[in-house]
Amino acid sequence: MTVPLPGPPASPRPADPRGVDPRPAVEAALAALDELAGRPPAEHVEAFERVHAALGDALAAGSA
Repeated sequence: MTVPLPGPPASPRPADPRGVDPRPAVEAALAALDELAGRPPAEHVEAFERVHAALGDALAAGSA
């Protein structure tokens, strides 16, 4: 039987050994969606496209 050690919970995903952590870019991209609440629907498509591109870039950076 293994007894857990006290302390903070382990990170759900370990940091990339190459030093590339895509999480800040993902958080920034998702935060941009919060700005849509007060914007006209006509502007949503462009915002979604920017967020989609930013998430794709973060994914590529994290797996490079």
